[in-house]
Amino acid sequence: MSEDSNSAILDPISSVTEGCRLPVLMSNGQDWRKAGYSTLAEIISIKETETRKLFYVHYIDYNKRLDEWVEEDRLDLRKIQYPRRDLASSTTTGLNTPKKTLTGATNSRPSSPGLTPQDPITGQSVLAAIQQKQQKLKKRKLDHSEEDDGRRSSIGSLTGSIGGLSDIELPPLTPTPTTTTTTTTTTTTTTPQQQQQQQQQQQPRQTGSLATHSEDHAITRIKNMKMIELGKFRIKPWYFSPYPQEITNLDCIYICEFCLKYRKSRKCLERHLQKCPFKHPPGNEIYRKGSVSFFELDGRKNKLYAQNLCLLAKLFLDHKTLYYDTDPFLFYVMTEYDARGYHIVGYFSKEKESSEDYNVACILTLPPYQRKGYGKLLIEFSYELSKFEGKTGSPEKPLSDLGLLSYRSYWKQTILEILIGLKPLEGQEKPQMTINEICEQTSIKKEDVISTLTTLELINYYRGQYILTLNKELVDTHRRIIDRRKVRIDSKNLHWTPKDWAKRGKW
Repeated sequence: MSEDSNSAILDPISSVTEGCRLPVLMSNGQDWRKAGYSTLAEIISIKETETRKLFYVHYIDYNKRLDEWVEEDRLDLRKIQYPRRDLASSTTTGLNTPKKTLTGATNSRPSSPGLTPQDPITGQSVLAAIQQKQQKLKKRKLDHSEEDDGRRSSIGSLTGSIGGLSDIELPPLTPTPTTTTTTTTTTTTTTPQQQQQQQQQQQPRQTGSLATHSEDHAITRIKNMKMIELGKFRIKPWYFSPYPQEITNLDCIYICEFCLKYRKSRKCLERHLQKCPFKHPPGNEIYRKGSVSFFELDGRKNKLYAQNLCLLAKLFLDHKTLYYDTDPFLFYVMTEYDARGYHIVGYFSKEKESSEDYNVACILTLPPYQRKGYGKLLIEFSYELSKFEGKTGSPEKPLSDLGLLSYRSYWKQTILEILIGLKPLEGQEKPQMTINEICEQTSIKKEDVISTLTTLELINYYRGQYILTLNKELVDTHRRIIDRRKVRIDSKNLHWTPKDWAKRGKW
């Protein structure tokens, strides 16, 4: 028996690699060692410190906001499932560990490509890792398509040139000056898939710059910040956000709640607050009722604030990719007012010109203000703007899990409120309303109205026509929910005129 085999038996933790799945004790969870309870998790990354070894795990079928670094004592090493790439090896990993067998489930996330514990997790390193991965994929595709050595040599020259990065979907994280360079012309073959990708890049963007992830890149799956302090709240981030490396290494970063600039220490923040000219978000206040206000910001005119807002929002949104091009967007920031100023509660963004009639690109209520009705208030305000514009709207897909719940709840309550308050006209036995009329009154898109009515099972076919039926239990439940909603949007307090951005030329 080799020395490596002996060490594996004596120390089974050494056989745990990225991509392995095994039961892990969750924070504040029931101990599987006492009650036989286990939560299957996947090893995303491994790092070693001077005194211990840490594992970054993702709990299968749980939201990524629960991912965390755990120590060895929280791993159940008796039930390890190895990734597919390790199935070729037939060695065992320990006395109590079963042999490696192929399970039906596949990895929910691939292992980190070329990521080492020493690599800094920053915006620049994210882009570098993506570029490296895209180069490898492109070279592999070209190698399969070539048949002679001459073509293979041209592929090698291509992967070493700037042209090898043409398939990168993310824009540069920092603006770089345009330079003209002279390169040697090489003859290369392009696959139909690469031609299609190049054509898509040349076409104008159909969705906003806050677009969805094209791939689940390993480096962005690991939380890179421990804590932030925003105003009077200390908040634990949920997801990765590409703040600078010197900031992410700190135990806590301090963010000004008025301009959203970040500082390394409380002392730096106090000095900044003495000089900060803002007591509210920059832009125009277009709505105020009580202590709640909404400010409209242009992503081109208020670029720095918009970029800082995107960095902050990325800590709590995983389904969107952060871009630094905020010019095509309008931002609507909701605040609460007190004697100290206007404190940010949440925001939503929308494209100035949306080809698919999206009225929301990204929406977020900060964790300290969640479960207080502010999420529905943001949604209601977005549809109020659509009413002023005279058109229907819908949020950009996909929505986060919490966002989807909020939207479904809002659609349900808004549609039921109209149907319950509907009265029959003269000569009618029962009130009548079409789906198009519901869309006109609510500004909710027809697809969302139909899906909501179908989910509620309100549409029925009776005597050759479709009818809407409301039962007493549903009506009573709706009224109880409405009575609990204390904060609502009052259109009389909205002072806003929609702009036709198509006629304005430049934003």
